[in-house]
Amino acid sequence: MEENGYKINDQTKAHFITATVIDWVDVFSRKKYRDIVIDSLNFCIHNKGMILYGFVIMSNHIHLIVQSNDGKLSDLIRDFKKFTAKSILIAIENNPESRRDWMLKRFEFACKSHSRNEKYQFWQYGNHPEEIYTEKFLWQKLDYIHLNPVRAGIVEKASHYLYSSANNYVDGKGLLEIEKVSNPVIDVLDSKLFTNSLSW
Repeated sequence: MEENGYKINDQTKAHFITATVIDWVDVFSRKKYRDIVIDSLNFCIHNKGMILYGFVIMSNHIHLIVQSNDGKLSDLIRDFKKFTAKSILIAIENNPESRRDWMLKRFEFACKSHSRNEKYQFWQYGNHPEEIYTEKFLWQKLDYIHLNPVRAGIVEKASHYLYSSANNYVDGKGLLEIEKVSNPVIDVLDSKLFTNSLSW
């Protein structure tokens, strides 16, 4: 899996992954589509060897810090994106959706330049993978993920946003069972990031 210099070299290591909807279409402004992603992640955790350290679902993209227990991270991400794309497209086509025609036209147009698509392209190609190589880098990415909804003005505190793993780290529970990493210590993050973490 390679794109613009980014590649998953070690399939056994945890990576920061971004999956973005074609043309940044705000599909996940609807709960039913966010729930499809949650259900798919839950299935991957319990049946496909996914180890999930953190996540957030924004209106048109998702971030994951993820690892494969089977050492096949590229295959795991590929299958996850393929299944979620198919499931969301079926939901768009078969459920009440005021934006149906507009969205489907965008997805249909996007796939015309790629022969591997049958009719629609939902996710952009590539995942911009970044290997998690230190504990400090892991916590930088977790902070980035969890503060996304705060920066977007959706919530005041990261733990108030349901569709992320922030609450797993604050209260020990969330929508998904994640692999919760140890709490950061003062020398892992700089003081600003550490303050942000404690202020959730």
